[in-house]
Amino acid sequence: MIIEKLAVGPLMANCFILGCEKTKEAAVIDPGDETDRILRLLAELELTVKYIINTHGHFDHVAGNKEMKEATGADILINSLDAPMLGQLSDSAASFGLSADNSPPPDHTLKDGDTISFGTITLKVIHTPGHSQGGIALFTDGNLFVGDTLFAGSIGRSDLPGGDMHTLISSIKNKLFVLDDDVKVFPGHGPETTIGQEKQTNPFVRE
Repeated sequence: MIIEKLAVGPLMANCFILGCEKTKEAAVIDPGDETDRILRLLAELELTVKYIINTHGHFDHVAGNKEMKEATGADILINSLDAPMLGQLSDSAASFGLSADNSPPPDHTLKDGDTISFGTITLKVIHTPGHSQGGIALFTDGNLFVGDTLFAGSIGRSDLPGGDMHTLISSIKNKLFVLDDDVKVFPGHGPETTIGQEKQTNPFVRE
């Protein structure tokens, strides 16, 4: 499996490209900005995008949806609870003094337990509310893409609309920390970590 990370936009959100080495089908997780960079890397890797997957609806993770869909024709996927946010990106970005294009509506919405398949890769959808109501993580083959639910040594904000600290902690402990310690965690900002590392050392959710 091909995994590539690009930190994009003024808030340095992590965009991930997942590609099947056999079929060259791919998914782009959280194209938040700098779509030209993402498209260049896809071309270099000779990948064809089947899905644009949003871990949640905050503008710094989804502002590239419009350009990415126009360039690739790929389906946009997001949890139904965060889907309304895609039409409000311009206003959300403006509240931070930034600009963003509103996203097209999703082609399909996701719920806990759904699977997303492309090439030989299958992602399992894990609903992880708390940072936003519709936040999700994506799990495949020992790799976990968590959006802004969990970071290396930290957790996501819960003070934004739809956020809730108790719900966030519950999502991390009951949905993510049940996975094996050696599962590699790819957060929406910052460096990679592991489930075991966060169980042992994360001061917000230490077991």
